[in-house]
Amino acid sequence: LGQGAYGTVYKGKLSGDIYVAVKLLKTSTGNGPEFINEVGTMSQIHHVNVVHLVGFCADGHTRALVYEYLPNGSLQKFISTTDFKNHFLSWEKLQEIALGIAKGIEYLHQGCDQRILHFDIKPHNILLDNNFTPKISDFGLAKLCSKDQSAVSMTAARGTIGYIAPEVFSRNFGNVSYKSDVYSFGMLLLEMVGGRQNADVVEKRSGLGYFPEWIYNLIEQGD
Repeated sequence: LGQGAYGTVYKGKLSGDIYVAVKLLKTSTGNGPEFINEVGTMSQIHHVNVVHLVGFCADGHTRALVYEYLPNGSLQKFISTTDFKNHFLSWEKLQEIALGIAKGIEYLHQGCDQRILHFDIKPHNILLDNNFTPKISDFGLAKLCSKDQSAVSMTAARGTIGYIAPEVFSRNFGNVSYKSDVYSFGMLLLEMVGGRQNADVVEKRSGLGYFPEWIYNLIEQGD
């Protein structure tokens, strides 16, 4: 189904003709206990707008995460310029998707026993089911913290260029809060409305390649 920095995703089938997405993680020799702890936490999360973890495998250095299979794939193909014409969604449907993502983020921040900071909210990590219900996926960069913590410590930037909040990207800040996910969600919304990727590295007119700068320019021009 796809391949990323953390592993490869395959389509599988369980008994009873239940289709799943199996994410086979790249070989790692560390963080075994942390992996089990994160899986245990994720298995307790149940929300319509967060992808459901069906199971996992931790055998030696082999680790895999088994998620529900979502046939419509990621939101990315429905809003990017190259695929937009072939995968058009109405504004009403895009609004429903945006609200669903917001509810999922709110649940991660406020509805769990521990607050979950995703740190990689972007269209590629929003999967859509048969009814185009959005589900937040890929918690490889997520951090857990108690609800009474106002911020978590960071030793390096996490996320994807174009969606990373300034306080996460800057080396001058050691602590960040759940609001960094809200910033990423804002960039995602602008991408949904604009129908093109944020921070397009191949955009020759750099002023149009980064959404915040583009918005500021429009405001200055009175648009």
